[in-house]
Amino acid sequence: MTVTSERPVLAEVDVSDEALAAVTAEVAQTAAEYDRSGAVPQAGLEAAHRAGLLTATVGAQFGGPGLGLVDTARVLAALGEGDASVGLLAANNLNTHQGQAANAHWPTAAYDDLLRRSQAGPALVNAIRAEPELGAPARGGLPSTTARRTTDGWSLSGRKAYATGGTALAYHVVWVVTDEPVQRVGHLLVPAEAPGITWVETWDHLGLRASNTHDVVYDDTPVPLESFVEIPRGADGVYRDPAAVAGPGSFGHPALYLGVARAARAAFVAYAQERVPAALGRPIATTERIQGVAGEIEAQIAQAEALLFGTLLRLEAGHDVGPQLSVVKVQIARSVVAAVQTAVAALGNPALSRTNSLERHFRDVQCVRIHPPQEDTALLATGRRVLGA
Repeated sequence: MTVTSERPVLAEVDVSDEALAAVTAEVAQTAAEYDRSGAVPQAGLEAAHRAGLLTATVGAQFGGPGLGLVDTARVLAALGEGDASVGLLAANNLNTHQGQAANAHWPTAAYDDLLRRSQAGPALVNAIRAEPELGAPARGGLPSTTARRTTDGWSLSGRKAYATGGTALAYHVVWVVTDEPVQRVGHLLVPAEAPGITWVETWDHLGLRASNTHDVVYDDTPVPLESFVEIPRGADGVYRDPAAVAGPGSFGHPALYLGVARAARAAFVAYAQERVPAALGRPIATTERIQGVAGEIEAQIAQAEALLFGTLLRLEAGHDVGPQLSVVKVQIARSVVAAVQTAVAALGNPALSRTNSLERHFRDVQCVRIHPPQEDTALLATGRRVLGA
């Protein structure tokens, strides 16, 4: 697809360490406020938008920067370090643009509309897949949400759970089955202002409280005919969820939690340097106990960074690491969780107080395990592959 004169041309982005650090600092200013209110983190999203980070993976053929895997992970780590909820919203958005750049499947008019909205301000898009009864699609099963053929398109009906982004979304990518004689499974690309969409505020979570991951109900929502994108069947004719196995585009989520671990490290260091117990008479950062803990935190973060960026560099170099991607994600998750938990355990009560940002980082990092493929399924599939089962 070629760029037309009508399509907005998105600016190049500055992904230097200095530029990303500046965005991290700006996003972090309001992270605690949005964590407490649960509102859409608009200030953080605006900061990311001004820096061009929300559209950094828009393909060059669509007038975008076409950021690669490594730099995309750097962007998401920077946003996650500032505010994990902003990082999650950005990760979902960048993954969508990345998928479109690799395999154009959106109708031209719809994608041009998304880009125009993205030029004007934060225009988020996310895959709306989970359902209250089905649970996580990656664990098998088909959706009950239905796309019914009409004379001029589709009518969408059903209820989805964990629809991250909530009312901040510009487009919903809704996982559905069709009501055709030969049933098909795929996604409907739905503009957020379409009629028949109702949000149900169900999100009251331990972490990522500002991510607005609410339920959404579609009641005969009209969608254009060309907005249905079928998921390819397997060689055996069976539909399988693409998220059941990690792919190159699925490393945005662990990247944002690496950012959370970095933020926890910074909070730990600041507290250790400032805390001077009366009995000690000097900062606890001068003690071997705290110095050893800092070393352990750094070891866990270094391991996560090496796994994340090393794997992405190998992918960009053309190495076949696909079979290992799911367990690499597992190991990154283990490392970032361990880093934050180590910091919290060492400081005790102060680290669990809401006056200390470590408490928020501890809650947010737990969510790294939620994203598919989850640890048990990844280890089982890998074990079977290794054993030839």
